Amino acid sequence: MKTLGVIGGIAPESTVEYYRLLTAGGARSIVINSIDLDRMLSFVYADDMDGLVEHLLPELGRLARAGAGVGLFASNTPHIAFDRIRARSPLPLISIVDCARDEAAARGLKRLAIFGTRFTMRGEFYPNAFRAAGIELVRPHDDELEWIHDRYMGELVKGVFLPETRERLLRIIETMKERDGIDGVVLAGTELPLIVRADSHAGIPLLDTTRIHVSAAIREVLGTA
Repeated sequence: MKTLGVIGGIAPESTVEYYRLLTAGGARSIVINSIDLDRMLSFVYADDMDGLVEHLLPELGRLARAGAGVGLFASNTPHIAFDRIRARSPLPLISIVDCARDEAAARGLKRLAIFGTRFTMRGEFYPNAFRAAGIELVRPHDDELEWIHDRYMGELVKGVFLPETRERLLRIIETMKERDGIDGVVLAGTELPLIVRADSHAGIPLLDTTRIHVSAAIREVLGTA
């Protein structure tokens, strides 16, 4: 069994969920490097991708030195620079974006909403990956997008999960089903499944990127991929 290296702490609540799901799925050798969320986000807010890459590579090096044979980021946002990081990483990395795309393709989904941080929803790394599989991603309208981001950063990453926030998220899904004709939602923020806690809503499948990512990691470390 390979040792799995996890870059966590971005944010802590989802890192706990990753660990719980990984161990429940049979992963027995896990190394977690919990990094500073605010430090990482400072590069993202500044649109400093060079700085982000140079910040994250040494953290992956720590995992490699600790014996990890494969690694992942327990977060969607760092994938904004994933290709550049993977090209220089000291260990193979499992992409949450590629895993989510493959799951959407396997389900036959063609037009999905994307929820996450502003950086993820406005970024091109998700649409580019999904487009290669013939799948379209639809962003929420600007006011919805900014509301999701604000609640994500102001509540979810701090472990605050309010019923009214959940209800508004579900209403946005309902609105996008009618307005945009979506046939699925990518929960492209690893804290989102902690508040939505459902596989579908209003007949729309919700892709839990945390569980999808964890399943791929388990297959990799157990040698069943």
